[in-house]
Amino acid sequence: MRIIKNSQQMRSYSLKQKARGRTVGFVPTMGALHQGHLSLVEAARKGADLVVVSIFVNPLQFGPREDLTRYPKNLGRDKKLLQDRKVDVLFLPTAGDLYPKGFSSFVEVEGLSNKMCGRSRPDHFRGVTTVVAKLFNIVCPDTAFFGQKDFQQLVIIQRMAKDLGLPVKIIGLPIVREPDGLAMSSRNKYLNSRQRKAAAVLYRSLLRAREMVESGERAPRKVLRQVRSIIMAEPLAKLDYALILDPKTLEPVKRIRGRVLTALAANVGRARLIDNLLIQAK
Repeated sequence: MRIIKNSQQMRSYSLKQKARGRTVGFVPTMGALHQGHLSLVEAARKGADLVVVSIFVNPLQFGPREDLTRYPKNLGRDKKLLQDRKVDVLFLPTAGDLYPKGFSSFVEVEGLSNKMCGRSRPDHFRGVTTVVAKLFNIVCPDTAFFGQKDFQQLVIIQRMAKDLGLPVKIIGLPIVREPDGLAMSSRNKYLNSRQRKAAAVLYRSLLRAREMVESGERAPRKVLRQVRSIIMAEPLAKLDYALILDPKTLEPVKRIRGRVLTALAANVGRARLIDNLLIQAK
């Protein structure tokens, strides 16, 4: 596995490989890798000739009171996991490389970025889209892989790529879960044993939503009342939002028809956790 730390070297290497007819699959991460990340790497390995994984804890997407300085890091373990999966390139840019002195340009997807998580994290998605646009310009991927756990992020990046005419196909892959249903996340490392057990309430509430919809309930407010009551009954969980949305527009639905997205966010201890479930009304 080749390790590249400079953006110019990364771009030059990628363009040389593409000139030889090789396709590039890209998995951007912030490290502290888990099986969710690795499922993206495995998909990239199957779908591209060259697999590039980046690890960069992006300061632009953290608010002033968020966990930038304590975000989980284990680069040695991450390298081993990526080597075992035959990743071709690990790209390790620095903040000074991506955001040199005087940097003042940002990418923002209006309309989608101020919903859901964007309401409590107002500059978060501007930071996400800015760094992803920069990484796409550096790595020059043909395909890029993102998990559906952050469904809002996936939709925003797909819209950004479409609106800006970026020559990259965005592929979203299913959430990878723990045996009790908790969505895998690097921030799960913040949970102690009691909090970890409590966090499973998020998925249980989503399963209840699916059960109600599949049983014929079509009123979002009734389904959400159940979701909220299940989460609020867990004293260690503090609900941020629970919504039923159109999965394309992320707008709340007035009545449940076809496929809908039930999405939620909650704090358990120091960890802000998000989860979602696509539900098909029969």
